[in-house]
Amino acid sequence: MLLPIIDLHCDVLYKYEKKEFDFLNAPFDVNLQNLRQGNVKVQAFAIFIHPTVPKAEKIKSALHQIYYFKTHVVRPENKVVHIKNWSDIEQLQNDEIGAILTIEGVDFFEGDIKMWHLFREFGVLSIGLTWNNANEAADGVQEDTRQGVKAFGREIIQLNNAHQIFTDVSHLSEKSFWDTLELADYVIASHSNAKTLCAHPRNLSDAQIKAMVEKNAPIHIVYCPMFIVEQGEATIADLIKHIDHICALGGQHLIGLGSDFDGIDQKVQQLENANQHANLLNELLKYYSEDAVRGFAGQNFLNHLPKKL
Repeated sequence: MLLPIIDLHCDVLYKYEKKEFDFLNAPFDVNLQNLRQGNVKVQAFAIFIHPTVPKAEKIKSALHQIYYFKTHVVRPENKVVHIKNWSDIEQLQNDEIGAILTIEGVDFFEGDIKMWHLFREFGVLSIGLTWNNANEAADGVQEDTRQGVKAFGREIIQLNNAHQIFTDVSHLSEKSFWDTLELADYVIASHSNAKTLCAHPRNLSDAQIKAMVEKNAPIHIVYCPMFIVEQGEATIADLIKHIDHICALGGQHLIGLGSDFDGIDQKVQQLENANQHANLLNELLKYYSEDAVRGFAGQNFLNHLPKKL
């Protein structure tokens, strides 16, 4: 069964910045052909700048990624539409794909809040304060200075709240996570799994999952093998265990997909690019109702879009 897919995380823009390809059939996990074959209705595209990029080059890298997004991805002939406001998703035609722009780490803002306003003008709808490293906004999961969300991060979250922008917790340190849950109205984990099943720092503890459930915040599972199993090759069955676990903690209505395609080198067998989501969903249909699986595929996300408070 081909259910419409909403995938909340991929890193293909970072690859486009390195070398220009036709989006139709670029040799990446996410291209137009794969999105169409995989029945992906909405795909989120992250602006990600690796910490090794020199400070002076970071903003240029971010702008280049937006350039490729606007000139290669959201073209009329591709029938890919830029989702600039959440209501745009409802307006998508049957043959159109929605493209959401997100930020994975605000390092390139360099502590300047004017950058938030600029990138909101570019259509960004979800912001993760950090990647794995710490920056002016918050601590990341691999660089925890015990400061949590800093003054600049609080300013960003305040603006996110005022403009119905998600604040993404997937790469935050433990303290940054809890600070964000307290400060943010619209929280999402765009690509994280369950730490109880795989003790990677990028995954969410049971306490964090329960807090997300209490907050009614979407949790999107990630296809990265090292976040699924601690050793050996990851299978679809292994990934489903994470879904089962989040469901057991009360999160069935919040689960979605956040593949991390083009940001991961190792793959789950049969979940290797954007045309293979159905392999996961068809396996899920053996254990869950069609309504539940439709929710995991994307309906849960649509049910929890930010609305003006």
